[in-house]
Amino acid sequence: MSISHVHMIHIGKTGGSVIKHALESLPPNERYDFQCYTHHTRLKKIPVGDHCFFFLRDPISRFISGFNSRKRQGKPLYFYEWKPGERIAFETFHSPNELALALSHRKRAHRLRANQAMNKIRHVKRSYWYWFRDESYFRSRLDDLFFIGFQETLNADFEILKKKLSLPEDLSLSNDEVIAHKNPDHLDKHLDDQAIENLKQWYAKDYEFMDLCREIIQERGLDQPVPLFEDSALSGR
Repeated sequence: MSISHVHMIHIGKTGGSVIKHALESLPPNERYDFQCYTHHTRLKKIPVGDHCFFFLRDPISRFISGFNSRKRQGKPLYFYEWKPGERIAFETFHSPNELALALSHRKRAHRLRANQAMNKIRHVKRSYWYWFRDESYFRSRLDDLFFIGFQETLNADFEILKKKLSLPEDLSLSNDEVIAHKNPDHLDKHLDDQAIENLKQWYAKDYEFMDLCREIIQERGLDQPVPLFEDSALSGR
């Protein structure tokens, strides 16, 4: 019996670090070969015919988390030094609210600096489409997609994922904030109403992607805890 390959597409600031930690804590599995990647691996890099899953998050919540994470340069779990554009961004904008408000600032120069910051800060700059190219390509790979989860319901969705992969019932996500790569609660997460409106416009295509994913989840029953394969056909389709 050959092993089935299961890939996690790791989208930044959607809960991927804690899921990766849980999966990598498992002993070698005779059913599945789990492949967990960095943020740079996209759907096109996963072989056609292999199975994959990913988690999403409300784009505005992801923006706040991404801004604060990169302001700390990913510490303490990771450490990625600022790129030159990030350094300029954080020297100019000191909170998520400042940056989001500046997108509609009355002065063109300030709007330009805000646009440059949005396109330079890691996690903030990447649309969900970075990982999935476009709708046509994404739909062409639906047979390879077996689960989509959401950071807002991370623990409940992980339970469904466990059942679909027939993983041990006692496997759970760590509550350690460092392992989960979670931003401390004391960091500034406030957004004014105008900032929220600006971000809704900026991430309009990401909201469209989330709507598309919700439609696909319903159409294909991806939220049902049905095991990915029967024992007699673990590696085939």
